[in-house]
Amino acid sequence: MEPYEIVSGPLTLYLAPVGTAFPLIDAAPAAEWKMVGTSGDKNYSDDGVSVQHSQSINKVRPAGSVGARKALRTEEDMMVTVTLWDNTLEQYALALSGVDPAATAAGVGTAGFKKIGLSRGEEVKQYALLARGKSAYDEKYAAQYEVPRCYQAASPTVLYNKGVPAGIELNFDALEDLAAAIETELFGRLIMQTADALPEG
Repeated sequence: MEPYEIVSGPLTLYLAPVGTAFPLIDAAPAAEWKMVGTSGDKNYSDDGVSVQHSQSINKVRPAGSVGARKALRTEEDMMVTVTLWDNTLEQYALALSGVDPAATAAGVGTAGFKKIGLSRGEEVKQYALLARGKSAYDEKYAAQYEVPRCYQAASPTVLYNKGVPAGIELNFDALEDLAAAIETELFGRLIMQTADALPEG
């Protein structure tokens, strides 16, 4: 519904190994892209998904000036944050080492189960991240953040309490893409579809 430029609704997050090709804007993600949340955005808290672009600026004030004469950016970060209402071990593992659960089949007199370890170790797992939502040019079109390299930076506290879902906070902190073609795409890019593909032939 117009005006299209006013966008609402959560993004849906997907993770894949670093180096995985991002899908075309009008195509479904390939099998390598694993959705965050068993049911995608239906497993995210009411806070939705936030995309934060933070920076640190050093304002240069010479001795002879009261106001700043120049601004120098010293730090820049990008972070995608969601609280996951999904306690399956496949999703819980995203907050820890990122290692898939180990499954033990049921046997005679023994229950089947899955398990994950609760320590993370020294190695920090990296992902490529895809965040899909609506285009600001027409709501029937898609928009997607493409982050080539990131890691899960949150230190979540999982609260188990009466009457509220147990939430797992995930913060995907972008790292510079070592293969970026241009400097403005070191953290990736935001793409919004504006028109349908032309027919072949």
